[in-house]
Amino acid sequence: MVIKTAAFVCSNTQVSALPPPILPEYAFIGRSNVGKSSLINMLVNQHGLAKTSQRPGKTQLINHFLINEAWYIVDLPGYGYARVSKTSREKWEKFIRAYITKRESLQCVFVLIDSRLEPQQIDIEFCYWLGERQIPFSLIFTKADKQGMTTTQKNVAGFKRKLGEFFEEIPATFITSAEKAIGKDEVLNFIYEVNKDFVVPTDYKRF
Repeated sequence: MVIKTAAFVCSNTQVSALPPPILPEYAFIGRSNVGKSSLINMLVNQHGLAKTSQRPGKTQLINHFLINEAWYIVDLPGYGYARVSKTSREKWEKFIRAYITKRESLQCVFVLIDSRLEPQQIDIEFCYWLGERQIPFSLIFTKADKQGMTTTQKNVAGFKRKLGEFFEEIPATFITSAEKAIGKDEVLNFIYEVNKDFVVPTDYKRF
């Protein structure tokens, strides 16, 4: 897939205010500082589309980006960052859950995992939560350029083993680097193939 256009559309905290669910969309989520904004920018060839920050937890909204005027990338707030108020964290979690479970046009949740780390319980639990609700998701291991491939493969294999304790089949897995554009074609080709089967909802509800 060739990315010709990528544009910011809107930011929201309410699922009811999102664009009509008539185009396929792909949500990106992960622990804070996993490199989500950098990955999105790499995929769409725009350095500043998704705003990067040195301050974890900066993304606090559901951000929609229209790609090729045909599908959406959805940038969701990171999870697992403790230096915010309990009230704010609960608010984020509530609208993230509402979006993921109610959005008819959501085709896949890309769960971003830091490839430098051994399996983290918070990531495992989030994948379990998606699985329990039968939400389609894939794994994107980020920052693969930060260590040798042996370490990356070891951590990826460890994460898959953990998922294997719950899932009969491991979801699609991608290894990426925003700096070196590793995995770009694989992720975009996956989206391209899924888009082929998208059907516009005929009687979608406004939440």
